[in-house]
Amino acid sequence: MKRSEINAIMRDADQFIRANGFHLPPFAYWTPEEWRGKGEEVREIVECGMGWDITDFGLGEYHRLGLFLFTLRNGRPENLRTGKGKVYAEKIMILDEGQRIPTHFHRSKTEDIINRGGGKLLLQLYNADEQNQLLDTAVMVSVDGVRKRVQAGGVISLAPGESITLEPFCAHNFWAEEGRVLAGEVSSVNDDQRDNYFIESVARFPTIEEDEPPLYLLLGDYPAYYHPN
Repeated sequence: MKRSEINAIMRDADQFIRANGFHLPPFAYWTPEEWRGKGEEVREIVECGMGWDITDFGLGEYHRLGLFLFTLRNGRPENLRTGKGKVYAEKIMILDEGQRIPTHFHRSKTEDIINRGGGKLLLQLYNADEQNQLLDTAVMVSVDGVRKRVQAGGVISLAPGESITLEPFCAHNFWAEEGRVLAGEVSSVNDDQRDNYFIESVARFPTIEEDEPPLYLLLGDYPAYYHPN
């Protein structure tokens, strides 16, 4: 992805998020130069992967296969073992009509996917196994506390305000219909480096062509700008 495209997506996403009555935290708007001056006080943001996250999954077709995310809060994987500190995470996401997320699952994370506004959010569901294969067995999920049985490859549609709980090994992809969707995710600790299993051969993070300076930093930009004393 070109940096100019990423910057444009950030500007557009910020407007859409605000239009839906949601607001990003102050660190979302720190400039690259401001990041250079940060110290130990912001280590949690960096080490827990909080912030802007825009990906085309390495395919170069963001508007067909891509996703905008912002991680608002997150803990560390070791917190789940100790039961101390943040054992949860929260993200805000945007899906455009015609844009899809590759099928994937998590081995550790349980997550609620929430339609926070806009059109309909549709999720296609499968069970997956230890060999990262999709199964033809029925999937049991909870939709706002109501248990539902879905055939393998079946689709659940969420209207604004509705949510679904996806447990480990529940493979899923999702997309928007009847309008752009502002989606939320509330989950156990999120570990994008080690707990994303894609059925297709894709990359979790994009390769960036630096055709202009960053507006704000992506998660992958932190090492180049954040150097605490």
